[in-house]
Amino acid sequence: MKMNLKLTAAFMFALQTMGLAHEVKPDVSRECVILIHGLGRSALSMKRMEWILARAGYQTINLSYPSRHFRVEKLAEDYLQPALETRTVQQASKIHFVTHSMGGIILRHYLSNHTVDNLGSTVMLAPPNQGSELVDELKRHAVGRWILGPGGSELGTATMDLPKQLGPTDFNLAVIAGDRSFNPWFSRILPGPNDGKVSVENTKVEGMKQFLLVHNSHTWMMWRLKTIRQAMFYLQHDQLAPTLEL
Repeated sequence: MKMNLKLTAAFMFALQTMGLAHEVKPDVSRECVILIHGLGRSALSMKRMEWILARAGYQTINLSYPSRHFRVEKLAEDYLQPALETRTVQQASKIHFVTHSMGGIILRHYLSNHTVDNLGSTVMLAPPNQGSELVDELKRHAVGRWILGPGGSELGTATMDLPKQLGPTDFNLAVIAGDRSFNPWFSRILPGPNDGKVSVENTKVEGMKQFLLVHNSHTWMMWRLKTIRQAMFYLQHDQLAPTLEL
C-alpha cells in the first residue's frame, strides 16, 4: 500500500512538471542555471526547482553552502566563486541565477565585486534586498544571533547593514515576493504585507527590471509550481508572466 502511494505521488508529480518542461525554448541545453538557497537551508530546499529546470533541458548547479557559519563575503568567495569556475559554467552560453532569500544577497555581493561572462537572467525569490526587521530584532538577543550566524546577522535594515551597502542592481533581475506567513509573531515584527521573514517592500531593489507578488510564504515559495513556472518564464523571456495563474 505504501509503495503504491509513493508511485502514485511520483506519477502525479511527473504529470505536473511535464507541462513546465515544454514551456521553455528548445535550445537551452547550453544554458546553465545556478541555484542559491537561503539562510539555514541546504541545496535540498531548491531540489524541486533543480529537477524541473534539468527536465526542461537546462544545465543546473544547485549550490550548497554553510549559511550560518560565515559572513556573506566569505560565502560568496569560497562557495559561489568555485561554482562559477566549474566546467559546466565555463562552457555555458548563458549563466542564469535563481536565488532564495539570503542567496540573493550573496549573489548581489559577488556581482558587486566580479563580472560574470555571459550573464543571463536572475530571479530572486523573497530576497531581503533592503534587509529585514526580523533580523534587527533577533540580533538583540544571544540566541537570535546564534540562529542567524555571522551572515544572517548582516541582513538587518540599518544603513551600515550589508543590504543597504550594496547599492542598485545593474543586471537583468526579477524579484518575486510573497505575502503569506505561517508565523504570526514574526509577522507582527515586520511592517506591512510580508511572508513571515521579510516585508514585501524590503524585497525590492533599485535597478530590478520586474517585480511580482505571489500568495506564498517565505519558507515554501521555491517549492510552489506556480513560482517555479514564473522563474522559468523569466529565464526564457526576460519578463514575468502576470497572466499565469498565481
